Amino acid sequence: MGRFDDKVVLITGTGGGQGRVAAQRFAQEGAIVVGCDVKEEGNAETIELVRAAGGRMSGTAPVDLGDSAAASAWVQAAADEHGRVDVVYNNASAARFVPVDQMSDEDWHFTIRNELDLVFFVTRAAWPHLVAAGGGVIVNTGSIQGVIGTPHNPGLAHAATKGAVIALTRQLAAEGAPHGIRAVCISPGAIETPGTAEMLAVPEVRQGLLAGQLVQRLGQPADIVELALHLASDAGSFITGANFVVDGGATAI
Repeated sequence: MGRFDDKVVLITGTGGGQGRVAAQRFAQEGAIVVGCDVKEEGNAETIELVRAAGGRMSGTAPVDLGDSAAASAWVQAAADEHGRVDVVYNNASAARFVPVDQMSDEDWHFTIRNELDLVFFVTRAAWPHLVAAGGGVIVNTGSIQGVIGTPHNPGLAHAATKGAVIALTRQLAAEGAPHGIRAVCISPGAIETPGTAEMLAVPEVRQGLLAGQLVQRLGQPADIVELALHLASDAGSFITGANFVVDGGATAI
């Protein structure tokens, strides 16, 4: 038996990286996975990989979760198809990393929209379904830049959004408790994914990140996803409102 047998798990950003690994692992644990992404080809490939391994997954792409109506429609379609929602994994995000004196209004609003607005839109849409199911779990994705400053990685808007996601998680936990809804946040450090490949290819950035860690390797998507599995499972039932930093010890120095 799996930890999520017949649970309906909504995962955003399943076109690759952490979202793909999450879809695979939750499906391996028995979940009915519903994914989405802006990348149609990547999302289709993830669905194929999950099904080829014997898992259950459906998905929609392209979906722009920064659009309130699109986010609501995706959640509602999942609830209509499966009759319930048990877990919401807010993984998807997109940011622009620009020094503050070079950051345009567009850079700022792009990041707010695609790292904060979409978390709110998806969560708001899923909330009544979680309540109707008698409870559930929301797993949000923060960042160590929501906790500390990182001089080697200029990301003012990213820091602002991820700090907000951490705060949003605490409030969701408070409002969700009477309904049996838990909310948790995972804040990764430097993780190797397709989305970070360009940044990590710069030797100075890569070396700077490693120099600021205790563990001398970059993180992998599985480092994040395995924690998400635990937190969303019954084994994590006493955990809510907390932010978990997974950063190779970067915030410990």
